[in-house]
Amino acid sequence: MRPGQRTALRDAALGVAIALGQAPLGLWPVALAGLALALWRMASAPTPGAAFRRGWLIGAGHFAFALSWIVQPFFVDPWRHGWMAPFAILGIAFGLGLFWGAAGWLARRLGGGAVTVALAWSGAELARGLVLTGFPWALPGHIWTETPLVQTAALIGANGLTAATLLALAAPLAWGRRGLAVPALVLAVAGGWSWHRLSLPEPAAPGGVVRLVQPDIAQSLKWDPDEARANFDILLALSADAPADLIVWPETAVPFLLNEGQGAALAMAAVAGGTPLAAGIQRVEGDLGWNSLAVIGPGGSIAPVFDKIHLVPFGEYVPFGDWAYETFGLRAFAAQTGAAYAAGTTRNAVALSPRTGLALPVICYEAIFPEELIAAPRADWLLQITNDAWFGTLTGPYQHLAQARLRAVELGLPLVRVANTGVSLVTDARGRTVTDLHGAPALLPLGARGTLDVPLPGPLPATPYARIGDWPLALLLLAGLALAGLVRLRRDGA
Repeated sequence: MRPGQRTALRDAALGVAIALGQAPLGLWPVALAGLALALWRMASAPTPGAAFRRGWLIGAGHFAFALSWIVQPFFVDPWRHGWMAPFAILGIAFGLGLFWGAAGWLARRLGGGAVTVALAWSGAELARGLVLTGFPWALPGHIWTETPLVQTAALIGANGLTAATLLALAAPLAWGRRGLAVPALVLAVAGGWSWHRLSLPEPAAPGGVVRLVQPDIAQSLKWDPDEARANFDILLALSADAPADLIVWPETAVPFLLNEGQGAALAMAAVAGGTPLAAGIQRVEGDLGWNSLAVIGPGGSIAPVFDKIHLVPFGEYVPFGDWAYETFGLRAFAAQTGAAYAAGTTRNAVALSPRTGLALPVICYEAIFPEELIAAPRADWLLQITNDAWFGTLTGPYQHLAQARLRAVELGLPLVRVANTGVSLVTDARGRTVTDLHGAPALLPLGARGTLDVPLPGPLPATPYARIGDWPLALLLLAGLALAGLVRLRRDGA
C-alpha cells in the first residue's frame, strides 16, 4: 500500500472514531479525541487542497459509519433494490464529507489555524442542515445527547453545541497551555447551566392522558395486502379500553385509504369509544397523495388533518420526480401512492383532544429540523409519529430518537413519540423519560408491541434557543471567519 493510501485510510478511520460518539454507542471521549485530531490534521495541512482532502476523507469515514443504517431501506425488498445499497452509502458518505472538506479548504485559504478550522467546520455543519433541503444528522454536537450537558441546547441548540465543542478543542491546539482555559470555561458554563436547569421544579401538568400504540409491524409486511387486515386488527386491539383522553397511532399506521364515516374510520371510532384517535394515514386527492396525521372522532369523522411538509429525498419524493418516474420508473421508497408524496404547506399547533392542550405534530424525519419547529406557533407539547422500521435495528432508530429528545430540550416542550417500532416514549420538557399511569418508565423499546398510558407533562417557558434560533451563531461564525480573512490580508500585505 502506498503512503498516500495509508494516510487516506487513517483519515477515514479518524472519522469513524468521531462517529463512535453518536447514539447508541455514545463514546463521547473517543469522539472528542477524534475531533481534536481532525482539527489538527486540517489546520496543519500544507495547502488548501490538502486540507480539503483530509476533511473530505475524515467526513466520509464519519458518515459511512454513523449513517450505515442508510442501506436498510434497500433490503426491505432486496431483489428489487438491494443492488443500490453500496451506491447509497458511498454517495451519502462522500457527499456529506464534502462539507467537512470545504471547511478545511476555506480555513486554510484564510491562512488560519485550528480556531479558523473550527469556525469553518461549525459553519459547514450549520449549512448542511439547510442545503438541498438539509440533512443535519450526526452533528459533532450530537455526541452530548445522552449526557446532562445536552441541557445547554436550550441556550444554543444543536449547532451551538457543535460550535462550542469544536472551538473548545481548537483553543489548546492554537494557543497551547493558555488555550486550556477555553475548554475549562466552556465546561464550567455548560455544566453549571445544565445542573441549574435539571434542578428546577417540574412545570404544572395539563392533566390529560395519552395512549401510545406501538404495533411493531415489520416493514416487509406493512404494505402486504394479504396482511393489511391483520395489521389493522392489531392496532384496533391495542386501542381498546384506553383510560386516556387521546389515542395515538404511528406514522402511516392505517393500511387503507380512509373515507369519513365509513369502513376503517368507523371501526377506529368504535374501538376508541368517543376518545379522539390521532393516526398516521395516507390521503389521496386525484393524482396526489400525502403522508398525513388525522384525528378520527365520533362517527368516523376525520378532522383535523396534518400533511407532512418536509419530505425525505428519494424516500418520499424524488427530485425531478415526474420526469424520473416517466423515464426510468424511479419512485420514492416510502410512497405508496404514485411516484412520490406531495408536501404539506402549513404547520400549526392544534388541540387534538379537549384535555390535552395544544400539540405541534411532526411526522418522522421532520423532527431533525429545529428551525422548522421554532418557526411554528408555540405549542404545549410535541407529537412525533414515526415508522423507524425503515432505519433498521442497530443505530438508526436510536439516533433518530436522540434527535427528537434534543428538540424537547431546545424548545422546552414535552415530547410524545409514537413509533411503529422503536422507540415510543414520553419525555418531559428537559428530554427525560417520564412515568406512565402505573409508575413505570414511559418507554416501549425497539421490537416491542404494546401500549403506554401516560399523563402529559407540562411545558416550560420558551427557551432562549426557541426565541432566537441559530441566527446569532451564524453571525458570530461569519464574523470570526471575516476576522481571520482580515488578519490574513494584513499579514500578506506586511
